[in-house]
Amino acid sequence: MLEIGAVWLLALLGGVPIFVSMGLAALAFVLISDLSATIVPQKMAQAMNSFPFVAAPLFIFMGNVLGSGRITDRIVRFATAVMGSMRGGYAHASILSSLVFAGMAGSAVADAAGTGAIEIRAMRSAGYRPETAAAINASAATIGPIMPPSLPMIIFGVASDVSVGRLFLAGVIPALLMAASLMAMVAVIGKRQGFPSQHFPGWRELWLSFRDGILALLTPVILLAGMFSGLFTPTEAAAAATTYALFLALVVYRTLSARDLVNICINTVETTGVVAALVMVAGALGWCMSLSRIPQMAAPVMVELIHSPVMFLLLCNLLLLLVGCFMETLAALLILVPILLPAAVSFGVSPVQFGVMMIFNLILGTIHPPIGVVLFVAARIAEISYETLARAVLPWLVPLLVVLVMITLWPPLTLFLPDLVMGK
Repeated sequence: MLEIGAVWLLALLGGVPIFVSMGLAALAFVLISDLSATIVPQKMAQAMNSFPFVAAPLFIFMGNVLGSGRITDRIVRFATAVMGSMRGGYAHASILSSLVFAGMAGSAVADAAGTGAIEIRAMRSAGYRPETAAAINASAATIGPIMPPSLPMIIFGVASDVSVGRLFLAGVIPALLMAASLMAMVAVIGKRQGFPSQHFPGWRELWLSFRDGILALLTPVILLAGMFSGLFTPTEAAAAATTYALFLALVVYRTLSARDLVNICINTVETTGVVAALVMVAGALGWCMSLSRIPQMAAPVMVELIHSPVMFLLLCNLLLLLVGCFMETLAALLILVPILLPAAVSFGVSPVQFGVMMIFNLILGTIHPPIGVVLFVAARIAEISYETLARAVLPWLVPLLVVLVMITLWPPLTLFLPDLVMGK
């Protein structure tokens, strides 16, 4: 137990990448325990023997296709035509676009980069402060990992042996609540800061934008309807949606070429490689932690010290929010799931609810310093400093934290849809 923590900490302090430090910690434990070093690569390979993980590169590839094929432009145009005439219409359109795009890419960074350039530019042209426009875009991008499909949910499902389909369904209502809460915040701040409203573009523009974007808007419908109906597993839904995205970009809209596909494949392989490396070393480290009985010892201690399930969940929220500020989401999931999930189950908390709660907490770290990877993306697009955006985004964390408390204290918000569609 101590050797894992010591080697891991020393490696991190030495500037070693986190996946390498996890692998070194696993190797140190095996050698100190006088076991064969070949166990580590065996457990790494075993961790990749997971059918749900096949969905991860497919969703990453689909997100790259949608972004490179400029399919997001059509979504933004339609959202602007629908919401533009309201006070703060461009801000509402940004949130609506993020909600729709979340149902395609499932990544906060992809959302911020994919729709951010158009949305932030439109808001700035309409008179929004640059930091306000970037803060709205960054906070709306957090919907991506909660609304299916979601790469973090796939990783949680693989790490915890929880149904990815249930996790996907559990994220729908929280994602809708996130969008609604951010829109409510726009309404409140819009009056105070004098957000502009635009003239209604007319029914013709509304129809044209809908007609131009309807095929793109069907992408999340294919995903959700396929899983809701039981026609697809999440992995099969990923394959179907990816094929559909390629059909749109190559045949219908013709916004991609063969040369573009080469770059998309390279980017997909690079991203998948990072995710796969984390999953593999986490599998080996998780086996070592299990052998040293860390999760088995941690769960009873937490139950004995805390007693109350509500207090446990609130403390987990504080811990995960803190961890999310300093650690990448996928790495934090792979490290903490084996420790926290057994304790949550001991308290009678559903693994599905706990999974959504974990991801929600950690993803808020992407819009909070010092890591705040989404803030870096949005700040670069808005051409403002990271520090300026970090201050501007703080009020937009409030509505998201309210939704987090709601899903923590009221399980039906996450469990209603999975139980309705897939049974209890």
